[in-house]
Amino acid sequence: MKTDDAPGDGPRLAVKDAIDVAGLPTTAGSRAVAERAEPAAADAPVVASARAQGARIVGKANLTEFCLGADGVNPWSGTPVNPLDPSRIPGGSSSGSAVAVATGEADVAFGTDTAGSVRIPAACCGIAALKTTHGRVPLGGVYPLSPTLDTVGPMGRDVAAVVTGMRLIEPGFVPDAYDANMTVGRLRVPNVDPAIDAAVDDALRRLGPITDEACEHFQDAALAGGVFIAEEAYEQNGHLLGDPSKISERMYRRLNVLKEAAAGRRAWAEQLCKTLRAEFDALLDRHGVLALPVLAGVAPEPAGGDGDGDLPLTMLTGPVNAAGLPAFALPVPLPGSHLPASVQLIGPAGGEERLCAVAAALEAALG
Repeated sequence: MKTDDAPGDGPRLAVKDAIDVAGLPTTAGSRAVAERAEPAAADAPVVASARAQGARIVGKANLTEFCLGADGVNPWSGTPVNPLDPSRIPGGSSSGSAVAVATGEADVAFGTDTAGSVRIPAACCGIAALKTTHGRVPLGGVYPLSPTLDTVGPMGRDVAAVVTGMRLIEPGFVPDAYDANMTVGRLRVPNVDPAIDAAVDDALRRLGPITDEACEHFQDAALAGGVFIAEEAYEQNGHLLGDPSKISERMYRRLNVLKEAAAGRRAWAEQLCKTLRAEFDALLDRHGVLALPVLAGVAPEPAGGDGDGDLPLTMLTGPVNAAGLPAFALPVPLPGSHLPASVQLIGPAGGEERLCAVAAALEAALG
């Protein structure tokens, strides 16, 4: 984490190095970007708001190159160490933000989330995080990956810290009062480790009964989101491919391959996302929140080589971005493991206040 001078006694804030902090370059975790980057002339609006609320910027946090990876691995700037198990990935792309919070270097961190990039590292590092409704938080001064899906959200060790982060972004943010009569729709999806599913179910039942639900287009939505990311990541970064020596082999290949794979599929992706959003909205008309795991297993070990083994990490998170909805990630106990599971609570558009209330109630029930 690149440090900054931060006098005062407000919350210590780490800022993902895809978000402008005045006087510091924004590198997006990339050598190619860093060598062209000038110090930011002004804070991004989210950072300016945080400073106005008394936040102390303690540093810019590392990330996956171009924000385009879910494992947090970065061969150029280094990979932050998972404090729960150094042999495991920290999760990405907001890897440094999660680690800064988990190790106590920061009280709150800002990350970006395009397909799971605050929720996945939160799950890997055992902290809490909130992916905000698309369009709720301004994206000025944020290095774009896919503007169709990009969001900024807070990360903290617990729900209270995440709420503090939302107040830094939106002064006056107040969680709703928790409604004990609210129902939870438990989304059932395939290919989840049964132990993870059981841990999430056990946690949710402490709030009350849960109702199993299905979402027909959930799995396809992760692929639809990938179409937007592939197109728009290339639009943003394609001009940097002229010098492959300044880009990791994985990202050089990924930018080219994804662009080809997405060709001609945008109309399909847009229609599928509309269908998915309608399905989510119908489920949220019946339930206060929807719930499923953040990850299908615990934080994995690095895949090794320059492969794309990190892409499946987004299969349970990416559809939420495709629908534009908010989601809260909260660690829950996983019996027999030194690593936690993580529950993902999904709310209606603009429902961050509700999600924070439910997450706080669940956290309290877990003790």
